[in-house]
Amino acid sequence: MLATSDFKKGRKIEIDGAPCEILECSHYKPGKGGAFMRTKYRNLITGAVVEQNFRSGIKFPRPDLEVREMQYLYNEGDGYAFMDMTTYEQISIPNNIIGDKGGFLKEAQAYKVMLYEGRPLDIELSGSVVLEVTMTDPGIKGDTVTGASKPATLETGLVVNVPLFVEIGTKIKVNTETGEYLGRE
Repeated sequence: MLATSDFKKGRKIEIDGAPCEILECSHYKPGKGGAFMRTKYRNLITGAVVEQNFRSGIKFPRPDLEVREMQYLYNEGDGYAFMDMTTYEQISIPNNIIGDKGGFLKEAQAYKVMLYEGRPLDIELSGSVVLEVTMTDPGIKGDTVTGASKPATLETGLVVNVPLFVEIGTKIKVNTETGEYLGRE
């Protein structure tokens, strides 16, 4: 059980039978009455963000979350196929759960998948990923305006703006949170 005094950003708790992640929290003591915790949390099943105040001392159960190492196999069109690295069991994670993270998934790479009661909820990516440029316009010599960029399609289908000197076949590092070019690898 977790008390309101244990709340911090990123902590997972169970509210009304659903797993939730705390996004923001702050302790508040009004001049009159008891103290309470102002909390903003996200329901991990529905994705809804809720702001709610809780009286100090209330306890919440820990959700039954499990994180497993799984290997990404391929895109099925309506979902992504993953294989559990310990049981070799395959599961399909729907597109709505993966969302924009699908552009950063490389086949045969291992990722951490968060499960709640056996159902996939989220996938954890590292801060950056190295991908190869498969299509981009050639850089023109003398076209070196500071900060100039061009679009480049990567091996996963993701399109990223890159500097003019990047060519087809170049491996680049991309930030998984913002989708920005970080440098050549």
